[in-house]
Amino acid sequence: MANPFFANIPVPPEYFIGRTSEITAAFDIIHARSHLAIWGGPGMGKTSYLDKVACPQTWKEYGLDSSPAVIVLFSCQSLHPFTPGKFWAEILTIMDDKLENEPELQAEIRNLRGNNITNDTLRQAITKLGRKNKFLVLLVDDFDAALETNGEYTESDRETFLAQCRSLAVHGANRKLTMIVTSLQRLNEIGPPLRPNASPWYNHYMYQSLKKFDYQETEQLLSISVFPPELRTGIRNITGSHPTLIQIAGFLLNIARQQGEEVDINKFNSDFERDTKQIFETVWKRCNDQQKTLLMLIVLLDLDGHLEQKDFDLKGMGRILNQNERSLTELEEQGVIVSEIRPKPKLPKEQEKIYLFTSSIMKKWVIQEIWNTKASEIRKRERVFLNLMSHGQVEEMKKAITWSGQHQDTVVSLLKFGREILFG
Repeated sequence: MANPFFANIPVPPEYFIGRTSEITAAFDIIHARSHLAIWGGPGMGKTSYLDKVACPQTWKEYGLDSSPAVIVLFSCQSLHPFTPGKFWAEILTIMDDKLENEPELQAEIRNLRGNNITNDTLRQAITKLGRKNKFLVLLVDDFDAALETNGEYTESDRETFLAQCRSLAVHGANRKLTMIVTSLQRLNEIGPPLRPNASPWYNHYMYQSLKKFDYQETEQLLSISVFPPELRTGIRNITGSHPTLIQIAGFLLNIARQQGEEVDINKFNSDFERDTKQIFETVWKRCNDQQKTLLMLIVLLDLDGHLEQKDFDLKGMGRILNQNERSLTELEEQGVIVSEIRPKPKLPKEQEKIYLFTSSIMKKWVIQEIWNTKASEIRKRERVFLNLMSHGQVEEMKKAITWSGQHQDTVVSLLKFGREILFG
């Protein structure tokens, strides 16, 4: 029997689950010939989402006829290094392929594919589609790549390209174009700075985020394999309902079950960390210095709460998290952490907001980053620390980092890494 989980590859449309409101939003946008920007952290399923939207069967399910649509789907990361010329040419090439059953229209589009393909070339192609009662659905994955300059793509080129995209979407397509793009962050948080008295290059998009799965979506995904309730709970603990992490955990556990073996926890942990390393590396690299410090503080505060005797004191430093909610909200939106309102331990009538890692493996990753922080690097981080806390608190933070590195076995046992992660 084929493994029903898909590790580190897009989920085929026929196996896609959940995201009902997000898919509905896409088809509302397509029906209105408007434009949508999807954003979400690494592994949230943006590519699978676009594949699902591109599938003709999905159009039927949502009451739309896909036959008038020319659906063009590609990733900007495939155009390396990115240039506007490659972008416009890729669209025309895929349009050509999609029109095999309409040779006359295909020939008209093919005639436009000269040496210098521009946004105006695409405008002409869309006009030709409109004359045949067709329209273009442009699904662009990894649009972030179009916002990063390179040796062949200057800041001036980028500004011109984004203005051309907006002009085409707003004025030049005569309601014969829908553009849906994906990125790791909201478009208004990345890309070039805005010019005074100019319309923002992104203001024609509606926004929709892809977040971690809710309980129902997680259960729906885990129900495709006969996992006992305690194992489902363990998978939720280790993945934090992160879509790609669930797929990887399910894939590995399903292999063991199909082979009739008991789950070897040590082997599972090793394989899971190996297969998820790239996701956590991407998350960590995309964090700014302030966010990295806050993630370290979340782990150290958790550790502090488990220790009776220690050489550091983080008392009162939880307030630093509440003072930096904006940075932490960004991490919540990416599925890295969650916040909860709980009674204070010593004042149960009062409540406080606490932050937890969605995945226990992400917590372990941050601990390992703390352990890898050398004394010289700690000194370099002091400026970042001082932007968040007092000199006295910085000294206690440094002591906590040093202590955790010197007592790694204690940290592992206190923060539950190993068998407890999977079985709770």
